[in-house]
Amino acid sequence: MDLFEYQGKSLFARMGVPVPQGRIARTPAEARAAAGELGGRVVVKAQVQVGGRGKAGGVKLAADAGEAEARAAEILGMDIKGHTVRIVLIEQVSDIAAEWYVSFTLDRGAKQHLAMVSAKGGMDIEGVAAEDPAALVKMHIDPVIGLAEWQARELVYRAGLDRASARASAAVLLKLYGAFVGLDCDLVEVNPLILTGSGEVVALDSKVTLDSNGFFRHPDFEDFRADFTEDPLEKMARERDLNFIKLEGSVGIIGNGAGLVMSTLDVVSLVGGSAANFLDVGGGAGADTIRNALDVLTRDEAVRVVLINIFGGITRCDLVAQGIVEALGSLELPWPIVVRLDGTNATAGRAILAQAASASVVPAATMREAAERAVELAGRA
Repeated sequence: MDLFEYQGKSLFARMGVPVPQGRIARTPAEARAAAGELGGRVVVKAQVQVGGRGKAGGVKLAADAGEAEARAAEILGMDIKGHTVRIVLIEQVSDIAAEWYVSFTLDRGAKQHLAMVSAKGGMDIEGVAAEDPAALVKMHIDPVIGLAEWQARELVYRAGLDRASARASAAVLLKLYGAFVGLDCDLVEVNPLILTGSGEVVALDSKVTLDSNGFFRHPDFEDFRADFTEDPLEKMARERDLNFIKLEGSVGIIGNGAGLVMSTLDVVSLVGGSAANFLDVGGGAGADTIRNALDVLTRDEAVRVVLINIFGGITRCDLVAQGIVEALGSLELPWPIVVRLDGTNATAGRAILAQAASASVVPAATMREAAERAVELAGRA
């Protein structure tokens, strides 16, 4: 789950990372009140889960509460890369002496945590890495041992951060890493992490991605969803423990395993079609799971045909077939279903579908054949 900036900062503050004083506002009037509480100059920042908001006009300075209200009126309702601004963060203006970049993430290939630090913060870090790779210092961290204090200091020195504030900088890096591990994050990024004129190290921004698999340890994280504008279909799928992402095409996709579903999307595109969704029922999916998946897709008016692509391992193809038959009997399915079954109990699964003798079910022997039939049927609809 990607968090808004203000949500990430609330977690930083919980872990002892210094952040500016701030308030959120959903209306210009609330922005005025927030600025009045903070006093002095403030910055009005659009809360969207996408980069580039500054260049899009989503970050503006205000000299007083009245100007903060005006700036909030300009920003609220803006469209930034397809994201509508519904919340702004009002923060005290910081005295910036230096800007740095810090992030902690997972390096799945190395099976370790990865720290990245640069003295060139406050800008497009991808551009910095491309133009001056040496400016982005990287360090792998053993997840069993964690980030040691000496490693944090080494990151500070190697990245060329301010030597006079090295101890404070290293301390903040340790706290950010503590947030990354302790809060079950996939990513913790601060751009910029600033040094103020008084020598304080402050997280001026936050980009946090939480691993939803760790939510059982943090039940309060569910509260973060309240400010998300979640797609109704994605919400329904999540409540049914289905991994679903809405796309723009007309071919509904159901598969078991993210890799297989992504491959199916690729093959559909290869043969001239476009997927309406990514829907992964996961390993070991039974009849109820398949029925629930088909039920979700019935709510998507863009779908013209559904392609079910199953490679049985722990997932049994006969149970998948049973779920399809149950859905045919209990749901109003407005489109044909192309089904490719392979692997565990595939022969039994095909027999169940053949016995059902439904004109809505179109069997396919291979992934490519299934994709071709689905695209053909979508074109007829």
